[in-house]
Amino acid sequence: MSRVRTWVRDLALGARFAVTGGRRGWTRTILTAIGVGLGVCLLLAAASVPHLLDSRDDRVAGRTAGPVVHLEVKPSERSFLYAETSTLYRGDTVKGMVVRPDGGRAPAPPGLTKLPGPSEMAVSPALADLLASPEGALLKDRLPNRITATIGDRGLVGPGELFYYAGSDTLKASAVERSDRFDGGSDSRVPMDAGLLLIVVMACVVLLLPVAVFIATAARFGSEQRDRRLAALRLVGSDRAMTRRIAAGESFCEAIFGLAAGAGIFMLVRQFLGSVTIWDINAFPSDVTPNPALTALIIVSVPVCAIAVTLFTLRGVAIEPLGVVRNSGPRRRRLWWRVLLPVAGLALLLPQADQVGMNDTGIATYQISGGALLVLIGITALLPWLVEAVVGRLRGGPVSWQLAVRRLQLSSGTAARAVTGIMVAAAGGIALQMLVASMQSDFMKPTGMDTARAQLFTSAPGADATSGREIIEKYSATKGVSGVIGIIETYAEGPGPQRSGERWIPITGLTVGDCPSLRELAKLPSCKDGDVFIATKNGKLRPKDEDPAQPGAQVDLSLRESTPSGTVKQTEPELWRIPASARTAQTRSHPMGRLPLDGILATPSAIDVSKLHDATTTAMIRLDPKVPDAAEYARNTAAAIDPVTDVQTMQNFERDSRYSSVLTGVFVGASVTMLVVAASMLVSTLQQLRERKQLLSVLVAFGTRRTTLSWSVLWQTAIPVVMGLALAVTTGIGLGLTLLNMVDKQVTDWWAFLPIIGVGAGLILLVTLLSLPPLWRMTRPDGLRTE
Repeated sequence: MSRVRTWVRDLALGARFAVTGGRRGWTRTILTAIGVGLGVCLLLAAASVPHLLDSRDDRVAGRTAGPVVHLEVKPSERSFLYAETSTLYRGDTVKGMVVRPDGGRAPAPPGLTKLPGPSEMAVSPALADLLASPEGALLKDRLPNRITATIGDRGLVGPGELFYYAGSDTLKASAVERSDRFDGGSDSRVPMDAGLLLIVVMACVVLLLPVAVFIATAARFGSEQRDRRLAALRLVGSDRAMTRRIAAGESFCEAIFGLAAGAGIFMLVRQFLGSVTIWDINAFPSDVTPNPALTALIIVSVPVCAIAVTLFTLRGVAIEPLGVVRNSGPRRRRLWWRVLLPVAGLALLLPQADQVGMNDTGIATYQISGGALLVLIGITALLPWLVEAVVGRLRGGPVSWQLAVRRLQLSSGTAARAVTGIMVAAAGGIALQMLVASMQSDFMKPTGMDTARAQLFTSAPGADATSGREIIEKYSATKGVSGVIGIIETYAEGPGPQRSGERWIPITGLTVGDCPSLRELAKLPSCKDGDVFIATKNGKLRPKDEDPAQPGAQVDLSLRESTPSGTVKQTEPELWRIPASARTAQTRSHPMGRLPLDGILATPSAIDVSKLHDATTTAMIRLDPKVPDAAEYARNTAAAIDPVTDVQTMQNFERDSRYSSVLTGVFVGASVTMLVVAASMLVSTLQQLRERKQLLSVLVAFGTRRTTLSWSVLWQTAIPVVMGLALAVTTGIGLGLTLLNMVDKQVTDWWAFLPIIGVGAGLILLVTLLSLPPLWRMTRPDGLRTE
């Protein structure tokens, strides 16, 4: 018990020194608190991710109409028809729902008190601002309804979301869904693939470890000044154990201030999240709430880390009376235990070779994350040894170089620690980039679409063929549209009842379009309006008993309908005779990457399109690259034809939505982590310069040029940086190869590390340049004053 009281007394005394050390003491405490606080802020943000994701899912589920599957909703006073819509506007996604109440008591979605009526619209605040601005003029043409309400926060995923509810009196029950309530989202979540789970685990390690490294580094700010103050305590009778406890108490107090600063920064930044969108992520401040258990862990671990780092540091320092501080021994840093850490990490990772299958839903999370942590922590221990070993052999050079080298020879640990955060982030980022690049093919599949032939695709099923021709003409007349592959698709059957022995009635495709459109579907020898072609894969007719598409043959355009009992419902036949002059043609690849359209290809004059029922009108639109906003004009035309028309942007590759979400999260986290790392590095550099203020002023007083000192500071940063980044590249590639071995993948890009190294080096250069003005200010003559 007395030992506990001794610890408490000495820790309290150290805490008192942290706040009563005069201007210098307060400066050191404030800088340490800021350094720790930046890390704590990011840790609190990471602890908020689970609540943020749950809140977003709850908001989406709350505004989802249901039930929509396996349950038919009958018309009632509470029911309503609805169609979910989505459109792009200059790269931004605008989502919405078109509704039509069946009665007067239809429920309101979250954020509204009632559903909008015909020609009315309720919009999100962000969408309202966009529609009211000059930039939203084209979108206003697409959403012409009168705005009568603003959607509240409960009905939006984020304050920057572009969302709307539009009332309509033209929705047809046969074409849309019916519901009688909202909050129909499913609570069941599809388990994440093992490959994606591996990326998430590595992203957490890569993004959070640099924060922990910088918190540990910040706890050692001003160590030289602290050691001189502790030497004075030795002079008045303090023993070494008590001195170390006092130093731990001082660090403990600074860590507490850091926790408070981090909480304050977090709460301040949290208030501005709604106005910031990073990689399409936008959130309400209330959704960014740290998990209580993780918050408690942060509160406990940060002060403990500060105490542990301080005690560990003082093991290698002998603090004597009369202000003498010397190293406890002249021996060089030991290498064996530094190598042991990454070796132990690899020992955990290597047994996982070929153990992560893309069809699995689980991985050895703790083993993989623990192994990656040991590897990355190991290089933070290796860098000080490497810097000491290299700078100890450097000789000669310009004065600025010699000043930098001599400073590193006397104290290389401080300079090495300043770049460890960037080094860990770079090494982990290289490994993660190699993993993501090699797994990309599993989540990005080629669509087969030919974007050179068309750029937009839209389809109107169930429309009559006459209106289909009008739809195609409207697209063709739209500003910015250089061409339209417009076709009307339906089917034709062999005439008469099903014959004895026939397992099915022969059926063939029937496509109506002008000659330019039909040429995109088949290799036509020649074409003019009135021609008919029979397209097959090899350009040859199929047997008559298999395909009714034969020159001179009759086909039935009224498709028979199957009853629920499985019998065929007889309808009045709509016969049409294929011209005897119909020629054969070989099919071409479909612009949308679908199976080639075979069967009957007819030009408009060859057939009465009014006889075609339940046809689908398809338009594949070519845009004029010289016309700005050509795609927006085409989407406006589609919305004018039918507000629920979906216009799809044709693309060569399709990316898995969960893979995209994971990548977005990684990019957001990496951006924030790099900013925090850079800010922490700047604080660390300023603290080092402040400790050397008097020495720098003496050098200037004796004739040293300020440019020489500036280059000296640059060299002091550059030498550890070059070594750290070289070590990061080596470690990152090695860790990346180990991770690829887990998923049985090969390296697709050996130069993936270049952008990451470039960002890391750029941040370090930026921090160094920002430290030059304080350096020049610290070398003024008043820096010679001392107490």
